Amino acid sequence: MTHTWRLLTTPPARGAWNMAVDEAILESSGRGESLPTLRLYAWTPACLSLGVAQPHADVDLPRLRAHGWDAVRRITGGRAILHTDELTYSVAGLAENPILTGGVLESYNRLAKALLRAVTDLGMSVEMKEGKSDGGTSNPVCFEVPSTYEITVNGKKLIGSAQARRKDVVLQHGSLPLTGDLTRITQALVFADESARAEAAQRLLARAATVQSALGAGVDWEAAARAMVRAFESELGITFERGELSAVEKSRAEELVREKYDHPGWMERV
Repeated sequence: MTHTWRLLTTPPARGAWNMAVDEAILESSGRGESLPTLRLYAWTPACLSLGVAQPHADVDLPRLRAHGWDAVRRITGGRAILHTDELTYSVAGLAENPILTGGVLESYNRLAKALLRAVTDLGMSVEMKEGKSDGGTSNPVCFEVPSTYEITVNGKKLIGSAQARRKDVVLQHGSLPLTGDLTRITQALVFADESARAEAAQRLLARAATVQSALGAGVDWEAAARAMVRAFESELGITFERGELSAVEKSRAEELVREKYDHPGWMERV
């Protein structure tokens, strides 16, 4: 069966805008005004995103600002991610969509198969993590612990994803780190002392990977995006229509930036 989806490739943007656009697309999908959507994007400047229930106190604001990095809170769960040098994807659509239907793990599994195909096509020997996460609930760093159906390479987490479900709609987004130093995130989070910060950095290197560290060679954003599109097409039977944000989605995203994602009441809510 072939499914028609919209494909959006949006320019690098601030964290608040990126999260607002994802939510605006989610709302548009719920009203039946847009096709289910795969969006591929990037971040500028680098941005620390917190899970919806993660304490704001985890953020080391002076260090974050000293690096010129941004911060935002997602509507999805999970722990902190520093978004930089990565391909980010988001999927939004009605919960009754055949690819998104069922429980969280069912839809997560379907999408994970496409993610697995994408990184395999980039030349990596990867696997899908089965079973439950082995703890990490008190850990502020997302990429230290693989969860069910996340993609690993040589036992190290490669793609981190998170999902939010409302009554009729589903949003899943995730990060594929392409290059760079994964330990940078430890410079944006609070630790008891510098020894604890250094230990966290070493654990992260042992448990997470980038495309470049796994392949020994770089893959640019455009090549990774093409692999992602091909994988969604071949693995999930999707036919993409390239599109743009609608006027309604843009207007709603601007409103969400002002009233939510740039507002201290949302960022500091936990």
